[in-house]
Amino acid sequence: MSFEEEWAALRSAAAERTAMRVNGVQAEGGGGGGAADLVVNRDDLGAIGNDAYALRTRLAKDGDHARPATFDAAIALTNGNFTSGAAVLKVHDRWRTHLKTLLDSCAHISNHLDFTKAQHARDEVKIVGDLASISKLTEYMK
Repeated sequence: MSFEEEWAALRSAAAERTAMRVNGVQAEGGGGGGAADLVVNRDDLGAIGNDAYALRTRLAKDGDHARPATFDAAIALTNGNFTSGAAVLKVHDRWRTHLKTLLDSCAHISNHLDFTKAQHARDEVKIVGDLASISKLTEYMK
């Protein structure tokens, strides 16, 4: 089989798969005139963002209780010439690093959802404005 024949067969198979997917979407009520393809509920985004913020706030307060005691224990063990003092200090440092990472992640989720909610509202305004201008053009064309 030549390259051209193989290429034509692959293109034909891809076109058939695409047609099947498109036909399947239209049969399920998606596409053009049916139900909306993209649905974002701003209340859901807001609730998840608020939960992430609440988790971050609580974690910032409650996630650091053991760290000062761990630091004090590490210093006491090190001063007492115990080799485990360095290991406990390493636990202290790792806990602080991981807690900061988790706090940053919660803040990132909260901020991203707030941004997404606001961006969706801006997109909605733009789409409504674009549709209004298209309907005005349609009226002029009549």
